[in-house]
Amino acid sequence: MRLLLVEDDRMIGSTLRQALRLEGYAVDWVYDAPAAAASLASERFDLVLLDLGLPPSPQYGSGLDVLRELRQRGDTTPVIVLTARDALEDRVAGLDAGADDYLVKPFELDELNARMRAVLRRHAGRAAPRLEHEGVVLDPATRQVTKEGEPVLLSAREFALLEALMQRPGAILSRAQLEDRLYGWGEEVESNAVSVYVHQLRRKLGADFIQNMRGVGYFLGKTPRAC
Repeated sequence: MRLLLVEDDRMIGSTLRQALRLEGYAVDWVYDAPAAAASLASERFDLVLLDLGLPPSPQYGSGLDVLRELRQRGDTTPVIVLTARDALEDRVAGLDAGADDYLVKPFELDELNARMRAVLRRHAGRAAPRLEHEGVVLDPATRQVTKEGEPVLLSAREFALLEALMQRPGAILSRAQLEDRLYGWGEEVESNAVSVYVHQLRRKLGADFIQNMRGVGYFLGKTPRAC
C-alpha cells in the first residue's frame, strides 16, 4: 500500500512516516503544497494523508487548495485530512472539498489506521473488512493471515505484497507496481525483491497460489487481466 504523507511539521511527519512504515505501508513524504500537487499529478498513490496548515505559496493557500485541484481534475484518490483545525466550518469545508475523512490532531495511530482501512474499503467498493481467496483469509485490521483456518506468519512486506494481490484477484500487477506498494522514496529496492517475496509467499501458501505471467507480472486466480 503506497501512501503520500503531506505534512510540514518535520517531527510529526518523521514520526508518522516511521510508524506507518512499521505497519507495512510504503510512505512518501512531502512538506508543502507545490510538492504535494506535483507528486499527485505525476504518480499514483493508494491514499493521501493531507495536512491543511501547509506553508502558503503563490499558487496554494493551504492543503485545501491541493485537495480541490485534485478533485477538479477528476482524481478519485482517497484523501484523509489530518489537521489541528477542529472548527465545524473547517471540517465542513474539508469534506465538501472532497476529503474522504477528517481527523483532528492530536490523534492515536490506531484510530488513523482504522480510518485508513475504512476509507480504502469504501473506495474499493467492499463492505467486508477481510480479503479471502481460495482458503486464504487476510485481515487488514489485525494484520493476520490464515490458510484453511491455520495462522500463517508473514513479514510486513510479505503481507503488503499479498494484500496488493488479494485486493485485485485476477488482475496482473507488474513488478514495478508491486515495488511501488512495498517501498517509498529513498528506500533501496533490491533488483529481485519482488521475486524473493513471491517465493516466500508461495512456500507458505502453496506453489500455485500466486501465478506469474512471464515478462508481465503476478496475479491470483485463473483468468488474469491487465491492471
